Amino acid sequence: MGRPGGWWGRKSTPAKVETYTRWSFHSVCLSEMAAIGLPAFGQVGGRLALALSLPVIAHAALGMVIVSRALDWTRGRRPQPLRLLWTHGVLTAALSVAALAVAEHGPPGDRVDTVAGSVFGGVLCFGAGIITLGVRDRRRALAVVGGFVTGTFLVLLLLGAPALTALGTSAIVLAGAGFLAFTAVFSVWLLNAVFALDEARETRARLAVAEERLRFGRDLHDVMGRNLAVIALKSELAVQLARRERPEAVEQMIEVQRIAQESQREVRDVVRGYREIDLEAELSGARGVLRAAGIDCEVSGETGGLPTEVQSALGWVVREATTNVLRHGDAKKCTVSVRMPEGRVVLTVQNDGVTAPPGRTGPAGAGGSGLAGLRERLSAVGGTLDAKGAGKGVFRLVAEVPLTADTADTVLEVAS
Repeated sequence: MGRPGGWWGRKSTPAKVETYTRWSFHSVCLSEMAAIGLPAFGQVGGRLALALSLPVIAHAALGMVIVSRALDWTRGRRPQPLRLLWTHGVLTAALSVAALAVAEHGPPGDRVDTVAGSVFGGVLCFGAGIITLGVRDRRRALAVVGGFVTGTFLVLLLLGAPALTALGTSAIVLAGAGFLAFTAVFSVWLLNAVFALDEARETRARLAVAEERLRFGRDLHDVMGRNLAVIALKSELAVQLARRERPEAVEQMIEVQRIAQESQREVRDVVRGYREIDLEAELSGARGVLRAAGIDCEVSGETGGLPTEVQSALGWVVREATTNVLRHGDAKKCTVSVRMPEGRVVLTVQNDGVTAPPGRTGPAGAGGSGLAGLRERLSAVGGTLDAKGAGKGVFRLVAEVPLTADTADTVLEVAS
C-alpha cells in the first residue's frame, strides 16, 4: 500500500500545476451547481425548481467536460473542442433567455424573480469563463466576454427593460465573466510557462552532459589524432621499404611500435584524468551542472590535503550523486558538504527531489548499480556509503572515509 500523498509526491512540478489547474476549474463548475442550481429548490418549489436547476446542472457538467478537453488541447493532446464550445455557448444563451421568460411570464413572486435572475446572470458569467479556456489568445477571450455582455444588453432592451437596468445587468455580467475569463487566460499562460521552464531545464542538463562528452572527445582527438596519422604514414613507408627488401623497413616498424606504445600511455593518462578525479574540480563541476539545470546548489567544506585515492573515490560519489539528482528526481535544491571530523572525512549530498515509488530508498534505489559501484570504490579506501531518505521528499547520501594519522595531521595543517 502506498504512502499517503505518494500519488501526488511522484508527480513532477508541471504535472502538479496541471492537476491543480484542472481541478480548480472543475471546482468552478461545481460551484455553479451549488450556487445557482441547487438553491432553486429552497426558493421555489416543485416543478419550477426542477425545471430551473436541471438545465443549470447540465450546463455545469458540460463545462467540466470542456475544462478537461480544453486543457488537453492546450497541452497538444487533443484537437480544439470547437463543437463543445459552440454547444456550451448555445446552451448558455438558451438558459439565459429561458430564465428571462420565467421572470416575465412565470408564477408571480419575488422568489421566482430572484431565482430566475440568478440563473440568468450566473450561466452567462460561468459560460463565458469556461469558453475562454478553449480559445487561443487574449483577443479572442476578450471577444467572448464582449459578445456575452453586448448580447445581455441588447436582449434586455428588446424585452423592454429600462436602459439603466440593462446597463447595470450588463456591468454585472462583465465583472463576473471578465474575472473568470482573466483567471482562465492567466491559468493557461502559467501552465504553459511551467512546462516551458521544465523543458528548458532538461535541455540545459542535456547540453551540460553533451558538453562534457565533447570535451572528452576533444581530449582524445588531440592525443590520438596526430599519433595515428604518423603511425599510418610510417606503416605505409615500411610496406614500401619491405617490398623493396630494404633493411630500413624494420626501423620504421620499430618506430611505429614506439608511437603506438606512447599513444597507449597518453590515452591511459586521459582516462586516468577522468577516473582519478580531483574532488575540488568535481564539486565545482557539480555546482555548475546543477545550476545550469535550474537546481539551486550549495557546496561547502575544504578538500585540501586529502590523499589522491580518497579524492578520487569521493569525486566519483559527487559525480554519481549529481547524475542521480538530474535523472531520477525533481529537485529544487541540493546541498553538498565536506566535513573532516577526527580521523575521517565525511561527504554529504542531500536533495529535495525524491520521486521514487514505495520500496525504493531514493532516486536511484539503494540497490542500483551506480551506488553499488560507489561502495566498491569506497571500500578500496576503507570507506562506507549510506544512501536513504531523510524526511519528507528528502534524499541524503553520506560517504565516509577514514584517514590515517599522518594524513589527518596533513589535512589539519592545510586547513589551518
